Amino acid sequence: MGNDTPDALSGINGDEAAHKFQNRDFIRAMIETDLAAGRKKIVHTRFPPEPNGYLHLGHAKSICLNFGVAAERGGLCNLRFDDTNPEKESREYVDAIRSDVRWLGGDWGDREYYASDYFDRLYSFAEQLIRMGKAYVDSLSGDEIREYRGTLTEPGRDSPYRERSVEDSLDLFRRMRDGEFADGVHVLRAKIDMASPNIIMRDPVLYRIRHAAHHRTGEKWHIYPLYDYTHCICDSLEGITYSLCTLEFVNNRELYNWVLNTLDIFRSEQTEFARLSLTRTVLSKRKLIQLVEEGHVQGWDDPRMPTLSGLRRRGVPPEALREFVSRIGVSRADNIVDYAMLEFCIREYLNATSARAMAVLAPLKVIIENYPEGQVEWLDLPLNPERPELGARSVPFSRELYIEQDDFRAEPPKKFFRLSPGAEVRLRCAYYITCREVQKDAQGNISALICSYDPQSWGGGSPDGRKVKGTLHWVSASHAVPAEVRLYDHLFLKDDPSAVDPGKTFPDCLNPDSLLRVTGFIDPSLRSLPAGERVQFERLGYFCADYDTSPEHPVFNRTVTLKDTWAKLEKQGRSQSS
Repeated sequence: MGNDTPDALSGINGDEAAHKFQNRDFIRAMIETDLAAGRKKIVHTRFPPEPNGYLHLGHAKSICLNFGVAAERGGLCNLRFDDTNPEKESREYVDAIRSDVRWLGGDWGDREYYASDYFDRLYSFAEQLIRMGKAYVDSLSGDEIREYRGTLTEPGRDSPYRERSVEDSLDLFRRMRDGEFADGVHVLRAKIDMASPNIIMRDPVLYRIRHAAHHRTGEKWHIYPLYDYTHCICDSLEGITYSLCTLEFVNNRELYNWVLNTLDIFRSEQTEFARLSLTRTVLSKRKLIQLVEEGHVQGWDDPRMPTLSGLRRRGVPPEALREFVSRIGVSRADNIVDYAMLEFCIREYLNATSARAMAVLAPLKVIIENYPEGQVEWLDLPLNPERPELGARSVPFSRELYIEQDDFRAEPPKKFFRLSPGAEVRLRCAYYITCREVQKDAQGNISALICSYDPQSWGGGSPDGRKVKGTLHWVSASHAVPAEVRLYDHLFLKDDPSAVDPGKTFPDCLNPDSLLRVTGFIDPSLRSLPAGERVQFERLGYFCADYDTSPEHPVFNRTVTLKDTWAKLEKQGRSQSS
């Protein structure tokens, strides 16, 4: 892909991370204090995704944090797949996660692990807990377990199977492992405290029966461990010094510590931070799966999706995502970030790095009646005015052009400085033209504008010093290449798609105009632009060549418009605080 440049892949390195993140949040302050006091010798983190879906923007925050804090201190960060639910996991998700983490800049070296790597040891630890009298096989149904667990105001009740002998529990657990029982007949539970004020500690389930093939271990296992049991042991076995997770796991920390302390194995340390929430966006994997399965979007990499694959296909640079994560910071308090801030980071990066070109998305023909027929002039325009080292592009100019329909008004309103009957405008880096006549088709629609040009205004200026206020982009009609252009907008109409009216669901908030397809005309130099390559269509926005583009059928996705609302919000905030 065009995005897979060495700069993009170098990503979350020590120098960049230290420059942007050092001492900016409570996690880094904690790490610095621990290292200075000798409580920790190394920073070893992990990014532990479940391979049951594609990564999204919330994961980007975790990736940058886990790989970033390790890189800052010369430490290590593992990539570990929490593959304990074979019914929802697949190799497709594993491959997509690996690709997305690498694209964002995560480098795990040779430290790619899977929870399934530890299935044998996890099972041995479970038998150890049974022999210690700290776990038992329970034969209550799932509904009965929930009923016995109690509520926030009422303690739970002991299962009638809680005092099963060690011998009976070991026997049943081994028979569960061997596939003797149907799903749901038995579970293995920790024996902790059914009256604990933390409901998670009321004899949590550690293993359940699942007769399902695993994408790595095949048919070997008929029982699978649950996350809370698996995660802490995997951290311990890998020597993870900082287990960083989002705030919804704060109540799970007590169980995390109980498992490690009871087994008396290496103690990793769990620390929670606020997850990312964005306006106009859902970051629930369950809801994203629903969008895909119900056909509201065209797959996980649909450019309207907040998945890393979707953002990547839309043309969002990994550097912009890392800058966004840097700006929002890491805290303990939940907050909602305006999507405009992400768009600002994208524009800021693309403005400095992307090439410029001209394209017309709603074409209106202009015929310059006094320009010589058959003549073609070539303009050498910089690819990026801010980066002269990128060179120039050659743009053809001819008698017949296309401009945007919105750049002409037959009856212009006040302060309309673009083209209208009798008005003069500047064609970008070319000539001044004046509209002399409006041609219409049989239905009364405008079909062409007949204009004249000033031959002395080549390059966009006039020797007599007269000024015009309007400057229009254009393409030569005889040279322009037809292209499919996909104009993406927010997927949801509401800032909070989960706050729906009674009787409604979050898909009812979908924006019917989140994708508009138009056929426009592009500069001929863009015909063979590689997939993933980004470009600014002057006055229109930033676009990238889609995965299915070809010289015969160029396809471009709009990454972001040129309009910057976040800068205005920041300015307003500064004014109000001063």
